[in-house]
Amino acid sequence: MSSEYLHEEPHDILCEGWLHKAMVLLSVPDRWPAWGIAALATAMASLVALVWWWARANLGVAGWATAVFLVASLLDMLLLVQLPRRGLSFGPWKSQWVVLALPRLVAALLLTGLVYGGAPWLALALLVLVQGGATLLAVWGFVIEPFRVGLTRLTIATDRLLPTAAPIRLLHISDLHIERLTRRETAVLHLAQQCQPDLIVITGDYVNLSYNTDPVTHAQVRDLLQKLDAPHGVYATLGSITVDLREEVVPIFDGLPIHLLRRDWHEIRLDEARAIVLLGMDCTHHLPTDRARLAHLHASAPNSVPQILLYHSPELMPEAVAHGVDLYLCGHTHGGQVRLPLVGALLTSSQLGRRYVMGLYREGRTHLYVSRGLGLEGLSAPRVRLLAPPEMALITLVPATAHTG
Repeated sequence: MSSEYLHEEPHDILCEGWLHKAMVLLSVPDRWPAWGIAALATAMASLVALVWWWARANLGVAGWATAVFLVASLLDMLLLVQLPRRGLSFGPWKSQWVVLALPRLVAALLLTGLVYGGAPWLALALLVLVQGGATLLAVWGFVIEPFRVGLTRLTIATDRLLPTAAPIRLLHISDLHIERLTRRETAVLHLAQQCQPDLIVITGDYVNLSYNTDPVTHAQVRDLLQKLDAPHGVYATLGSITVDLREEVVPIFDGLPIHLLRRDWHEIRLDEARAIVLLGMDCTHHLPTDRARLAHLHASAPNSVPQILLYHSPELMPEAVAHGVDLYLCGHTHGGQVRLPLVGALLTSSQLGRRYVMGLYREGRTHLYVSRGLGLEGLSAPRVRLLAPPEMALITLVPATAHTG
């Protein structure tokens, strides 16, 4: 691998991706006045009415279909406006409303196939069911699931720990994406204190994309981080360049008792029988750069004790396996953030697609744990989770002999 990648900072890959461009495009309505959103809602409702009427629904059925769509969309608007007032999430409501309204509109238009086929009342009943169900899911996804912070516990065995070594407990935190502190962050601190880890590791994305230059957000992130404590320290890496703007986020760590590992390895000796090495890297998503940096770190770090890679995204798993890394901790995917039954994650924002979405994977001697993370995407992305609740992971490292015995 060329050494040029070790020192040069690459351009921002995520900003060039279609997902980021779509979120930016859909953020345009945030600059509109309120009457612009009202006009868009009216236009969508009028389109529903016209298409249902064109599909041979009588005026009564077409009117009811329009009313169902409009009421559902207005309930979305009311929910979104209330979220910041209730201290739940703080994203701009106009763009989020548009993102929710578009699939509602598509569903309303697709059901006209039943109308055209001679079953207008069945189509109307299904429209009520679909739109009502979507409203219930929105309430769950915005108000309930994002605050159901869980603690996933797992045990990883490694032959690089002495057979007599006591377990080592690591608490893994990822993707805080803070807009403003909420009860979710309170739950994070409570769980962190309750599980009493030997050390804490954090794998990036501290701020929300909509607030990554906001000084109030930076102060609140700092306030949260300084409350994290463990006997053998707190270690952190930076997330995506797009989110964790280096000139904005790095100063948050100034003066904090947190080791920010940007392209470093750090050996932690817990006692005479227990030691681990952390390999910590900034995440650029420019794979040639990050592969070269990992190869350099691995070559320079001790490998007689367990090596733990801290890197924001699962995109380096093939390289971690090739280097024989024991444990690889990351986040980034949010577990999809929105998952559907049987389908799974709709999006992962990973260059490896759905190969490593969430949870535990093992290849060779390498264990990868992809955290669902804690926070939510920014810009126009709805502040919602569905079948992907926020989590932290408590990983217990044990000697391979103790685990098999």
